[in-house]
This record gives sequence, C-alpha cells and structure tokens, in this order.
Amino acid sequence: MPTNLILIAASIAFGAYLFRPSMLGSRFWRATVTPLASIVGSGFLIAGPILYDAAGSLAWLAMLSLCGLAYLFGSAVRENILSIEEAELSRFQALVNESADIVLAAAYFISVAYYLNLFAAFGLRLFGTVDQTTIRVVSTAAIAAIGVTGAFGGLKALESLEVGTVGLKLAVIGGLLSTLTIVAALNWTAGDPPWQSIPADGGWGDVRTILGLVVLVQGFETSRYLGTRYDPETRVKTMRRAQWIATGIYMTFILLFMPYFTGEVSGEGAETAIIDMLAPLGIAVTPLLIAAALASQSSAAIADTNGAGGLIAEASRQKIPVKLAYLLTAAIAIVMTWGFHIFEIITHASRAFVAYYALQALLATTACFKRKDWPLTALYICGFLIAAIILLVAKPAEA
Repeated sequence: MPTNLILIAASIAFGAYLFRPSMLGSRFWRATVTPLASIVGSGFLIAGPILYDAAGSLAWLAMLSLCGLAYLFGSAVRENILSIEEAELSRFQALVNESADIVLAAAYFISVAYYLNLFAAFGLRLFGTVDQTTIRVVSTAAIAAIGVTGAFGGLKALESLEVGTVGLKLAVIGGLLSTLTIVAALNWTAGDPPWQSIPADGGWGDVRTILGLVVLVQGFETSRYLGTRYDPETRVKTMRRAQWIATGIYMTFILLFMPYFTGEVSGEGAETAIIDMLAPLGIAVTPLLIAAALASQSSAAIADTNGAGGLIAEASRQKIPVKLAYLLTAAIAIVMTWGFHIFEIITHASRAFVAYYALQALLATTACFKRKDWPLTALYICGFLIAAIILLVAKPAEA
C-alpha cells in the first residue's frame, strides 16, 4: 500500500490549508495557534510510547485523564483572565499572582532543557545516534547558543522562525493522523482490528508515572500572556478551542497508535522510540517526524527562553535585566541536561507547571469566592488539591 504517498500528500494538503493567506491573516486563528502549538508539541512525539508502556491498553484513558486535568487547569487560567487581570487585587491575590509568575519562569527553565534534549535526540537520529552523552553535548550547544544569542539581543530575530515551524508541525501531524486512519480502516475491513491487548502492571507506580506527564498537555497558559495583542474574551475562546482541538488530536493518535506499540520503552533511544515504532508506515515517516520535531523543539525553546527572561525581569522589578535572565535560563537548562535523564526532566517540568497551575487554581478560587460562586469555588479548590497531590507523588518513567 502506498502509505508514503498518502503521508506526503496528506501533509502537503494540510500545509496548503494552514498556510492559506486567509488563515494566516485570521486573528482568531492566530490566537488559537499560539496555545495549540504549545500543547501539541513535544508531547505528541513521546505520548504514545510512554503511555502504552505505563498504562497498556488503557493508554487512551490515561491520555483522556491528562487532557481532562489540563482542561480543569485551563479553566482556572481562563477564570483569571476574565476576573483577575483588570481587577484591583487584594494583598493575598497579588502575592499569589506574583508567585505564579516566578514559578512559571522556573518551569520555563526546565522546559528549555526538555525541548532541546528532545531536539538533539531527534536530530541525531538522522545519523543513527542514540548515545546519551552525545545528545547532552548537542543539546548543551543548542541551549548555550540560544542563551548567548538572547544575551546579545538577537532572540527576537530567532522568534520569527516560529511562524513557519508551527505550520510545518501541524501539517505533519495532520498527515500522520490521516495516514494512520486510512491504514486502520483498510486493516479493519480486511479482518485485522486495529486494537489489541497490551499488558501493564496497573499498579500505583504506573499511576505516579502518568501523573508525572502533565507537561505533555501543557501550553494552554500562554493565552494568559497575550493581553497586549488580544482582548480577554478572544483569549478565553481561543484557549478553550485550542484545548479541544489538542484533545481530539491526542485521543485520535493514542487510539490509532496501538498496533504500532512494540513493547517496553527503556534504554538509549527511548525518547525517540516513536520513529522505530512507526517505521512500518514507510520510509517517509522518519524524515517527516524528525523535521517536525526539530521545528517544534527549537521554536518552543526560543519562546520559553524569551518568556523566562521577561518573567524574571518583571518579578525582580528589573534588578535582573532580561539579557542576563536569558543567560540564567540557559545555565539552569544546561545543569538540568547533565544532571537528569530526559524522562526525569519531563517529570520535573511537569511538577513545575503543576505548581504554577496550583497557584492559578488558588487565584481562581479567590475570585469565585469573592463573588459567591460556590460551585466554581469548589471546583478550583479541587483543582488546587489535585495539583498538590501530583506534586507529591509524580515520578519519572523508567529510563
């Protein structure tokens, strides 16, 4: 079956659709793409193998739970966009809000290491290299390059790359999902169901691993920081839309990926296992996945470095200049790169973002309590408690 042709044609078709002038010129779509590109980024590349390894046949339920958690935390962020941003804050609310910004900056430190370690891992697969030391050397060089470029005032120029990389990534994902859907339909009509039984321990350890993967569906919070470009109502609507689209993409992929899961994900090359597992689809899979990975990781790392620099400068009341903050971000990301395996970095990044979401849920609780909206107050208290539990029990996937 010409799966290579289907994959390439579908990717080109999605690319043509996404790069239409009317699409690129749509403010509503651009406001949707910013959070969507962050949510459906690195997570898409590792979600299938790591969730099937942890949850077996119930990987779809694990993915749905992660998307549900993200939607709950996203709801808290949306509440804060509407109720907190333009309001006069109490001393407690101001403290929580400032703390959330500091925690988000810390999350960005770790996510830069996460993104560029995956960048190096996927890039080196072009040369058949899975050695962890080599990956760390390349990721260190990439992190240092972004940090130094930012310190010398060139990061804004690099950010311009993001416009094209988002379209490329979404086009490849659309092509891949289309190909998987067609192959699954043909196999099913031929009497070969696309679903199978995949065993898993199903113990508390696996639950803790899944809870450490919240970073896979992180990124929706970027809408809160687009206030200079979009009004609150637009940001709320487009963030909600982005989360629904991302949930659809993730759930479709998890269900269609099942026949390609080949077993335990561990050892060198585990973070790029999706390339080997999807190889039966055709030789076009590897270069397209690697291209999407490189585009996604580089643009995300640049965006988070920029975000961390701005937040640090703001939180320190300009005592730490933005350019120095770029170097600080790079230095911490390099320490993370050499101190932890990629799956440990993923869990630490998840914890950092969950801490931010806990503070957002607490902030939303105060807003709802103030206007005596008791159902939402209870909902966001639950969100805060869930975040606290994740912070306590999440653990890395086995490397």
